[in-house]
Amino acid sequence: MTLSLASLNKKASPEASFATALEIQGQYPLKGHVNISGAKNAALVVMAGTILCSGDCRLRNIPNLSDVQRMGQVLSSLGVQVSHNPDALEFNARDFHCTEAPYELVSQLRASFFIIGPMLARLGEASVPLPGGCAIGARPVDLHVRGLQAMGAHVQIEHGVVKAAVPGPNRRLKGAKIYLDYPSVGATETLMMAATLADGETTIENAAQEPEVVDLANFCKSMGARIWGAGTKKIVIEGVARLHSTDYEIIPDRIEAATFLIAGAITRSEISLSPIVPDHLTAAIAKLGEIGCKIVIESPNHLRIIPAYEIKASDITTMPYPGFPTDMQAQFMALLTLSNGDSTISETVFENRMRHVAELNRLGANIRVKGNTAIVRGVPLLSGAPVLATDLRASAGLILAGLAAEGTTIVQDLQHLDRGYERLDLKLQKLGARLRRLSVNDTTEIATATIPPLQVAAQ
Repeated sequence: MTLSLASLNKKASPEASFATALEIQGQYPLKGHVNISGAKNAALVVMAGTILCSGDCRLRNIPNLSDVQRMGQVLSSLGVQVSHNPDALEFNARDFHCTEAPYELVSQLRASFFIIGPMLARLGEASVPLPGGCAIGARPVDLHVRGLQAMGAHVQIEHGVVKAAVPGPNRRLKGAKIYLDYPSVGATETLMMAATLADGETTIENAAQEPEVVDLANFCKSMGARIWGAGTKKIVIEGVARLHSTDYEIIPDRIEAATFLIAGAITRSEISLSPIVPDHLTAAIAKLGEIGCKIVIESPNHLRIIPAYEIKASDITTMPYPGFPTDMQAQFMALLTLSNGDSTISETVFENRMRHVAELNRLGANIRVKGNTAIVRGVPLLSGAPVLATDLRASAGLILAGLAAEGTTIVQDLQHLDRGYERLDLKLQKLGARLRRLSVNDTTEIATATIPPLQVAAQ
């Protein structure tokens, strides 16, 4: 069965694509256990990596998300056979032949740019539009381009399309020594995939150390790639002639896990979650401990949060892994709005990731923005209101705030949420949260969520 956006929506959540808002009745306690889905950011790049294999790849624990569906469409458009069964997605790139990725698909998904590395490795040519995704910053591709050029590719950008080709009779990339000016996850992953089939040894210095980079390396190694050092600042790849079939399981989503930990903290509820990798959550667990919560690791892949009676103020600076993740900034900001004292949150990864501040203030938070830093003065209570989700992680932060707020909160623009969380609303319902999706047909209810302009206080 060929994977399509419609078929996967029908399979898992027939109403998801038609829902425009989430209505939350706040201040209900949560209780129970939540199952953590596969990591979105690992799944997308591993899916791109299936292009490297000329045989079959079976991927397990892939979350059913709109971004995953779009990546499946991108791969299908390039000639990769994509199908699904109840417990896995299956890919066959034996007949992969297309060197031009479609603009209408790539422009919707930032992660789809990852395909340029494996496309060049397999075919020696690639034409990929500049990517889209959440509007949280520029996120340029210059590091990808310079790395591919170091490996012998001729690269030019024309009319918003990156065109790359490998000269020579065998059209094979060559090993190179690459230094990244910034430990970009995307550039590290793109170049690592490109190097797996290159002629010779490639060294990536100042590489990203995120768990998703390690997961991609492990996936490639399961196909026969020779990679050392993933998870450190120096990755070494010795190119091989071809990669073989594999059956691989994606790691649990550390951002989803941390989001549920905050759900317990902000509602002062004790909940447990699995499967998780505790080492992937070190920064979030440490910060929750500083705030006053207790995290109990009950088994190697199972933990429980015991919330704090009083949330302490704390300062946060987002940094590349193993630092505090930028993808948890909005969720922790929601929690700190209810802290006892003043907190500062500095965003150093993306320059446009504070747009949720205005929406949290609409719920009664007291947050001021100065440059890339938010000053959060804790308040005793949030009050329900209509708010607008501005990006993926902002939507999660607003939902968390709505769980703690008095009264009804309506979060609009759920398409952001469904890009990165596998039915967060259903998982919260199972824990006891009072919330529901509002269909586009609920015109009366949606009308009540009309949001007037609101300015962010700045200094």
